Amino acid sequence: MTIDWNQFTPWTSLGGGLVLGLAAALFILVSGRVLGISSILGDMLRAKRADLGWRLTFFAGMLVSPLVYSWVTPLPTARIDADWVTLVVAGLLVGVGTRYGTGCTSGHGVCGLSRLSARSLAATLTFMATGFATVFIVRHVLG
Repeated sequence: MTIDWNQFTPWTSLGGGLVLGLAAALFILVSGRVLGISSILGDMLRAKRADLGWRLTFFAGMLVSPLVYSWVTPLPTARIDADWVTLVVAGLLVGVGTRYGTGCTSGHGVCGLSRLSARSLAATLTFMATGFATVFIVRHVLG
């Protein structure tokens, strides 16, 4: 295995991680809620009217943030090596997994682990191991 030094971005990655951690900490301090994207989106359909505003604002911010980032530096070129069927199936599996695991990577991996949640540790280890196994099977077993 070799590192593609043109795509190796430790400082950008560190900065993104720090911003995500700060956002998660501020969100729980201000609202008392865990910053779990799947729960925020999933509960939007059955949210009380008072909750709907902040949820819509949150997702609007997620949609607008790449535009704001592009004012600072050019956005990276997206390259997806999969067809639409694979992407749809993968998206559905992720959706089912987040509901079955009662949370997503941001809820368990960022917020849950920082609160020393045993359930979040089990969930994070499970989705990381599943991701590793999937990549190994797809790239090395299936070709």
